[in-house]
Amino acid sequence: MAVHSIAPGIYSVGAVDWDARHFHGHTYSIKRGTTYNAYLIVDEKITLIDTVYGPFAEEMIGKIREILPPGKIDTIIVNHAETDHSGGLPALMKLCPKAKLYGTAKCQAALEGYYHQKWDFQVVKTGDKLNLGKRNLMFVEATMIHWPDSMFTYLIEDQILFSNDGFGQHYATSERFDDEVPGNILMEEATRYYANILWPFSSLIARKLEEIERLKVPIKMIATAHGISWRKDPGKILAAYKQWAKNEPRKKVVVAYETMWGSTAKMAHKIVEGITDEGVSVELFDAAQSDRSDIIYEMFDAKGYVIGSSNHDSGILPSIGSLLEFLKGLKPRNRNGAAFGSYGWSGLAAKQLETFLKDAGIEQKVPTLAIQYAPDEEGLRRCYEFGREFARAVKASGQ
Repeated sequence: MAVHSIAPGIYSVGAVDWDARHFHGHTYSIKRGTTYNAYLIVDEKITLIDTVYGPFAEEMIGKIREILPPGKIDTIIVNHAETDHSGGLPALMKLCPKAKLYGTAKCQAALEGYYHQKWDFQVVKTGDKLNLGKRNLMFVEATMIHWPDSMFTYLIEDQILFSNDGFGQHYATSERFDDEVPGNILMEEATRYYANILWPFSSLIARKLEEIERLKVPIKMIATAHGISWRKDPGKILAAYKQWAKNEPRKKVVVAYETMWGSTAKMAHKIVEGITDEGVSVELFDAAQSDRSDIIYEMFDAKGYVIGSSNHDSGILPSIGSLLEFLKGLKPRNRNGAAFGSYGWSGLAAKQLETFLKDAGIEQKVPTLAIQYAPDEEGLRRCYEFGREFARAVKASGQ
């Protein structure tokens, strides 16, 4: 990624990770890579907002050198201490050891925990300001979007919100702005990002958006830490977050299952047929063959979840179990659920699915359907009616 000027005297000096396919370990798969965005502000105080993932530190430093010697950096804003944003700090601080860092108290603790360095650090809170010369920064704590240490930094004169993990996407591209890339891809990746990372913090995000509105700060641009920044229409992503934070799904069902010898798969397909015939939109996934992040993406706006598993020894199969554990951590609300599956000598999987639904806060709308061995013609009829009954429950439920 070349050095880009995003505004007079403000430069994007981060890195594109074209090859990344997983994030947060292997919890979230990313199909289009990612970026680690950092921003250099040239003023009386030379200021860097965020750094990059450690393996890309030299690339970032090389880009800074195209503008000025890194040793001239006076100020470093650390919006978030997670290592994909702060990993470049140790290498950079060797070149500008007198630079002062700004961030939240929890950010300071996290940096010391990661890097075991005692850098000059100034703790800031919401409303605190920092004069850079001709420009001024204002800080806004953004606790749990998506870590306890997170914050936003607002550049007052240019009306730019440096939002770190908020409003971003995992999207590797040589372009920098929303008006330079296909809008459908951009919104798909923004939605996937929210669904897989920010969904459990929806209530906090809703309150933070209200707080930003109360601050009455005009936002001409949102400069993100991952992916594309928003200059043509920052209101579009703000409105999307406001809507997503409401946790108001549409009348759509996701059926996710895992099968051992095909019996549960037969049940799943017949259940989908019943849901379809009731006029409800439905998506079907074999959890062992599908990308978990894709399933979560579809679950994000779905009102109903129908979860199935064959019985394996004393419980459910591993891929559907992994999906459910991840889903539970995302804390979906205002969702309906149902469980189904086949079994041979033990029927414990069905009970475990019921427990998962309950623990995830998903209301079970129809009784669990468990069929021993393979479904016969009568069993398939029951599956079809099960799907229709669940679809009717979804249609009858309020938003």
